[in-house]
Amino acid sequence: MISVCMSTYNGGRHLKEQVLSILSQLSDQDEVVVSDDGSTDDTIDVLSSFEDKRIRVFEHQKESSKYAFDYTTRNVEHALKMAKGDFIFLADQDDVWMPNKVTKFMEILKSSDLVLSDCVVTDSKLNQLSNSYFIKNGSKKGIVNNLLRNSYLGCCMAFRSSALSYVLPFPKTLVPHDIWIGLNVEMRGNVHFLDEPTLYYRRHESNLSTSSDKSSYSIAFRIYYRMMIIFNLLKRLYAEK
Repeated sequence: MISVCMSTYNGGRHLKEQVLSILSQLSDQDEVVVSDDGSTDDTIDVLSSFEDKRIRVFEHQKESSKYAFDYTTRNVEHALKMAKGDFIFLADQDDVWMPNKVTKFMEILKSSDLVLSDCVVTDSKLNQLSNSYFIKNGSKKGIVNNLLRNSYLGCCMAFRSSALSYVLPFPKTLVPHDIWIGLNVEMRGNVHFLDEPTLYYRRHESNLSTSSDKSSYSIAFRIYYRMMIIFNLLKRLYAEK
């Protein structure tokens, strides 16, 4: 069984296109787990319009945070806690999956614990900005490599649900969910980088993530949150002993 976990917040504008691209690749036994952060637009109406029993929507009671990405991290965590599948796919509310994304990932997950694929970066109207996020970002495996320049985009990831036993709960400190998941799995299992795009990664003014853009955060903050990642990774490993 596959669980596609999606966090939403006022994403109604592009949501239908994304959900359609996902549902077309799932079986009747799979699910789309949506955690909504209190949307005030038509997000919930869009999801309800599908009348598809595979879509399960949960309301997330968010807490105030100074940083936008922390809202996404907590919302994704809520979705993961609700997932029932053996394999977890993460999805943004505004991207579009390419055909056969699920098939390609599931083949690799037969022998890997996590798959990270490349993606095509686009603007809000899906006009191509870059044909390879991997090339644009210099993406490659390695703990140090990804602490210096993160490659783990949540929307491009899928992993075995067994990883949730050590990934959850997320640290309370500022740790982006995707790099937290990616590095935890890389430290314990087999991670595969798929040098092939499997989705259109839409960038626009409403994005909460700055993963494909120059960071707006100060150097001091970027150093701080990387130190928090290292601290929490080591703390989690120590707790397992």
